[in-house]
Amino acid sequence: MTIWFRFIKNSKLLKDETIIDESDKTRTKKIFAAIDKLCYNHDLSHPAWLESNINEFKRTSKTRFRKDNFIDEIEFDFLEMIVLEEDIPN
Repeated sequence: MTIWFRFIKNSKLLKDETIIDESDKTRTKKIFAAIDKLCYNHDLSHPAWLESNINEFKRTSKTRFRKDNFIDEIEFDFLEMIVLEEDIPN
């Protein structure tokens, strides 16, 4: 699975990171592991999944975490998470 994270401020890309997980974990565990890794790499608190995030992610395999998702102040308008590539079953 390949997940792309984009930090956006004023409609501009501040930074991005792609995380690849080729383990045998479930899709959900891969997503949470990628968020853990991203937050660690960028010294960021973990975003809370709101109902709107869950629904958007189920529909489109992407979501945006805004300031309401974070406990701490953030230096960007939103963090976008996009699943670029799903695992192909054997």
